[in-house]
Amino acid sequence: MSLPFDGAISAFYDTEAPNEIRNAIRDGGKSDILSPSYPYDSRMDRDDYEDQMAALQIELVKLQAWANATGARIAVVFEGRDAAGKGGTIKRFRENLNPRSARVVALSKPTETEQGQWYFQRYIKHLPTKGEIVFFDRSWYNRGVVEKVFGFCTDEQRGHFFAQVPQFEAMLKDEGIHLVKLWMNVGRAEQLRRFLKRESDPLKQWKLSWIDVEGLKKWEDYTKAISETLQKTHTTDAPWTIVRSDDKRRARLTAIRAVLAGLSYDGKNGKAVHAPDPKICGGPDIWDA
Repeated sequence: MSLPFDGAISAFYDTEAPNEIRNAIRDGGKSDILSPSYPYDSRMDRDDYEDQMAALQIELVKLQAWANATGARIAVVFEGRDAAGKGGTIKRFRENLNPRSARVVALSKPTETEQGQWYFQRYIKHLPTKGEIVFFDRSWYNRGVVEKVFGFCTDEQRGHFFAQVPQFEAMLKDEGIHLVKLWMNVGRAEQLRRFLKRESDPLKQWKLSWIDVEGLKKWEDYTKAISETLQKTHTTDAPWTIVRSDDKRRARLTAIRAVLAGLSYDGKNGKAVHAPDPKICGGPDIWDA
């Protein structure tokens, strides 16, 4: 079966990827961490990961029960470069939750009607109602990064977004919505390794798009746009939590803990929900381009 982007990732790896990235992928073992700045050399042990994940799954079920009982509204925003692990982490959040009150919002590009609306308008209707947890697989932050990098918005529109988003998120907090913003940050070599794996796996090829292919050539543009976005939108009302995701296992556990630790739900197990690993989790100051 021929797909629109057959061979495009491999071609980039062969001809355009920086030598140090190509060498890291070529020389790295399956469980090796490719980024030299990542604080661990290898992937987390599977048994340890599964034990911790099992305990956190129980905590997520408690969280949902508490939200249902109290009417709490929880919105978790997942952002990050392509292949940073957003979808896989969301999947682990929802594994044992009742889908009736825990849903994912992953919007496609705006329609012509939506393009004529206030920018935040199409997101507002997807915010949680009482007792509900909503996971945004990308969000209004498209304007800060993807739209900027690919020229889908003007600088004036982006500037207007940056002026309004702190007010918008402050209103969500004032309304009583628990907003958690997670930025999944993956290194360049690991991102490319994951894309190569997707390209060769017929069950994952659907995840690739022309934006993924073209985005590989725009690493520095993304870096600048991300840096600006984090700087302008990390606020007291809605701070960013950065999770370094070169190791998917550590990243998933850390993201779940970051959400659970910030909510005072009933029956919290302090042993399972300890503070997230500070080596790979923190504010924008730990962001590693």
